[in-house]
Amino acid sequence: MIRSRTLEVIVLVAALNLAFTSTSVRSEVIRVGSIIDGDTIKLASGRNVRLLQIDTPEMRGSECFAQESREILAKILTQNGKLRLTTDPKLDQVDAYGRLLRYLFVGKTNVNLKMVREGAATPYFYRNQQGIYSKQLLSAAEVAKSKGIGLWAKCPGTRLNPFSSLTTVSTQSMQTNSNNGTTNCDINYKGCIPQYPPDLDCTDVRKLGLAPVTVIREDVHGLDRDGDGVGCD
Repeated sequence: MIRSRTLEVIVLVAALNLAFTSTSVRSEVIRVGSIIDGDTIKLASGRNVRLLQIDTPEMRGSECFAQESREILAKILTQNGKLRLTTDPKLDQVDAYGRLLRYLFVGKTNVNLKMVREGAATPYFYRNQQGIYSKQLLSAAEVAKSKGIGLWAKCPGTRLNPFSSLTTVSTQSMQTNSNNGTTNCDINYKGCIPQYPPDLDCTDVRKLGLAPVTVIREDVHGLDRDGDGVGCD
C-alpha cells in the first residue's frame, strides 16, 4: 500500500514538472551579431532570431519604411541594459527556417512591443495564434496608427490586420494607382479612390486630395460613417 502511494506521488510530481516546463517562460542573455531587418537579428553565435508576434517591412523589394524599421531596431538595441531573449509558452520556439522565435528585451524594455509603439512594426499573429503579449501589441498598434507614428505616416495605405503579414503601401504608390484611370480606381466611389485592399481611412484620402468622397455602390473602405452617401466630409 505504501509502495503504491509512493508511486502515485512520484507520477504526480513528474506530471506537474512536465506541465510547468511546457508553460514556463525561458530566458537567456545574448549578444547581437547583426541586424537583418526590423524583425530579425543574427546572434553572435550565428543563430538567427525572428521576433515573435510582429512583422516589419521587407528589405528585399525595398518596401515602404523597411530601412527606417531596421534603423529603429538598431537604435533601441543601443539602450542600456542586458539583451535577453524569452520564449512564449503559447507559441512555437523555432520556425520552419530554423530561426529561434523569441521576444527580445533590453533591460526591462520589450523590444517587440516597443517596435510596434514606434510605428516600426505591426502585430502579426501567425496562424491566428495569440501569445502572452498579443493584447498589448494590438493596442499599441492602434494607438500608433491613430497618431500617425512611423510607417502609419509614411505608408498611409497600410492596413492594420494582425492575422495577415504586413504589406506597406506608400503615398507615392497610392498616388500612382489613383492616377491610373484604367484598372486601379475603385468602382464603388465617384472619382479615383484606390482599390480595396488595402483599406484606406479618411486621413489617407485627405492626404491624396480626394476628400470628400461620394459613395455610389458599396462603401468598402468604410468612409461614410453617417450613411449619407458622402464620406470624409
